[in-house]
Amino acid sequence: MAEIHDQFETILILDFGSQYSHLITRRCREHHVYAELLPCTTKLSEVNFKPKGIILSGSPYSVYDKDAPHVDPAVFEAGVPILGICYGLQEMAWNMGGTVTKCDHREYGFAEIEINKIGGEAAADTLFKGLGNQMQVWMSHGDQLSALPKDFHRSRTLLEERRSSVVSFSTSANVDQIGLWHSLLEKRLRELEIFVLMHEAIGDRFHAIMVDNGVLRMNEAEQVHEMLKKNLGVNLTIVDASELFLSRLEGVEDPERKRKIIGNTFINVFEEQATLIESAAENEEKQGDGSEDSKKGHVEWLLQGTLYPDVIESISFKGPSATIKTHHNVGGLLKDMKLKLIEPLRELFKDEVRALGRLLSIPATLVQRHPFPGPGLAIRILGAVTREQVKILQQADSIYIEEIRKAGLYNDISQAFAVLLPVKAVGVMGDQRTYEQVIALRAVQSEDFMTADWYVFPPEILKRISSRITNEVAGINRVTYDISSKPPATVEWL
Repeated sequence: MAEIHDQFETILILDFGSQYSHLITRRCREHHVYAELLPCTTKLSEVNFKPKGIILSGSPYSVYDKDAPHVDPAVFEAGVPILGICYGLQEMAWNMGGTVTKCDHREYGFAEIEINKIGGEAAADTLFKGLGNQMQVWMSHGDQLSALPKDFHRSRTLLEERRSSVVSFSTSANVDQIGLWHSLLEKRLRELEIFVLMHEAIGDRFHAIMVDNGVLRMNEAEQVHEMLKKNLGVNLTIVDASELFLSRLEGVEDPERKRKIIGNTFINVFEEQATLIESAAENEEKQGDGSEDSKKGHVEWLLQGTLYPDVIESISFKGPSATIKTHHNVGGLLKDMKLKLIEPLRELFKDEVRALGRLLSIPATLVQRHPFPGPGLAIRILGAVTREQVKILQQADSIYIEEIRKAGLYNDISQAFAVLLPVKAVGVMGDQRTYEQVIALRAVQSEDFMTADWYVFPPEILKRISSRITNEVAGINRVTYDISSKPPATVEWL
């Protein structure tokens, strides 16, 4: 598969820890410009493509803080346009001799700005082209640029003498020069068609394996097997490794440890399956006439569905200690794994994958399925994972999704699931005091899952769901509904 940067000129976004960095990436793509997000600590020499332009994000830090993150100085010598947003602007000015100081008071909310033209400056005109003389902007800062670097202008922070290497730029730049992002879906479509043809060409050398890790949703393995066979003709092999996973998770409460244990165990199971496949092929060859291809049984590649949000949330501008969460298929894989990875969807957001699925004419029942994390219910059980806890959560989650479907709301909701909390609450059932666990319900609407709003259910739906769970699931006497948006929360609890 060709590198995406060979096909599209790319905007590099350097993340200083802003909660909105992913939105910059999304907005670039919505303007048909391919953009990639990397930590601000990334050395320019380590970037495996030459960016068409660079965006420096905002940050919760101040540039004068002792532990403030700073960009590789080589960025300012890259010879490409640079746009600094909030902290990014301050970082640019700080690197070039400007002064950043604390404001008398913090400023939040909307503000109107007036754009002052600088006659004859083509680069400056390009930045604000088509935006008019005034615009409404959002403020969220406590610092100010009190002294500009030499040759900067306040109206647009343009460095005249070095405009070839440090200027601002607009994501509405000529798309013919940058490359149309929507055509990436067409390219990915062709690549996935190649995978389908490869499947047909290699026949039984393609092995589709689903690992039952013991923390799937109720009847998940059987349902997936049926859907893939019926809708896509995929002959799926289900490997029951539930005992192995649950034994390794015994007593583990920390979510990062859960993710890494599950990621490593997945690879252990896949490598074990690869060995079994190779052994079976060797036996077939010995029983045959020896004319078979010697590589027929050699398993070399593992195809997995890593998405761009998995990558973004598994990296950090400050290193692993500040990672939002390690995804089992990114930071949770064994470093010495023997299989090589194929990740055809790695550059796509979840909504883009759904668009790709529609282009591939995949049935809506599959395309619109709510996302389910690789670590499964292990990260929806807050506390130690046991078979009993898994069973409780499976039942509650099944009732929740069933009622959502009955109400015709499933496709209006981007993701819905139940969470089993590690606390007990007092209740009354049959005139007797109970002291049992609590279920939290979560439902969100989101375009890309990098931001999300909680879903507003009709009260009678929530009432019915709560009643069914407390009556039908042993060990639960209380149901709550999570009304947190992302940010500040994440979609998943762990």
